[in-house]
Amino acid sequence: MIAHIKGMVEEKFGTNGLIIDVSGVGYEMLVPVPDFESATLGEERKFYTYHAVKENSEELYGFSSLAAKKIFELLISVQGVGPKAGIAIMSLAEAEEVRNAIANGDVAFVGKASGVGKKSAERVIVDLRDKVGIPSRYGATEVKFGSGKNDEPDEALDALIALGFPLKEATAALEKVDSRLPVEERVRLALKG
Repeated sequence: MIAHIKGMVEEKFGTNGLIIDVSGVGYEMLVPVPDFESATLGEERKFYTYHAVKENSEELYGFSSLAAKKIFELLISVQGVGPKAGIAIMSLAEAEEVRNAIANGDVAFVGKASGVGKKSAERVIVDLRDKVGIPSRYGATEVKFGSGKNDEPDEALDALIALGFPLKEATAALEKVDSRLPVEERVRLALKG
């Protein structure tokens, strides 16, 4: 299994395809639109990856944060939601916005993803609402990205997930900690909590 890839963004193609050069080997991956738009040719980037193997194809999906990858894995665990639908949902907004929409039960938001119908969106909400943690904000979620605090992955959330916390518990632990503190302090306080 390929856990992550760190290399230079060599090519961008389509609406969400990247080729990452790692020591002369080019890895082709599909990424959520926010990650695609923030990737600059020639820059070094790290992507957490999900390797989907089917009978007659292999695809690599990349995410700028471990939390985004975990949300994607939860999405594709829902019956009827495959990797392409999962990446379409993740492309609606930044990962935290997607997580927040699911936590709020925002079926309309999830249903706006390409290839995701109303029944699939409802199933996502029913199956995952209790698994993604409490909402960070209440109310409807707008389809947007590239503006605001959620542009950067939450390194404290990624650290807790890397330590083995499930997404729901990691989110709940950080809810009680001031988000303006340094990452190390937020993690320490969340572990104490």
